[in-house]
Amino acid sequence: MNLIMAMMIISTILSLMLITISFWLPLNNPDLEKLSPYECGFDPLGSARLPFSIRFFLIAILFLLFDLEIALLLPTPWASQLLTPKYTFTWSTMILILLSMGLIYEWIQGGLEWAE
Repeated sequence: MNLIMAMMIISTILSLMLITISFWLPLNNPDLEKLSPYECGFDPLGSARLPFSIRFFLIAILFLLFDLEIALLLPTPWASQLLTPKYTFTWSTMILILLSMGLIYEWIQGGLEWAE
């Protein structure tokens, strides 16, 4: 028990020392060159903060969702070798139905149309 307490105290002291040193050690001298946005060596032509369309993020999330679906359904062919493949096929079918209903809902709401 004493060894655990000693390790906790040493790790806490070491962490606090490293945190305090990290605040004093770096030199923070920002100049105009460091604060300008990087654009391949050219002078910036416009604002670096351009607004993105929310539809871009919606399409990206849908892509990730269906990519995750592929990862979840990948072991389904091997489920036919199990003793009770019925449960695996049931869960796979439920996942497909749920995601298909979500896709149909997005389609009806117009979330997949890029231009209005």
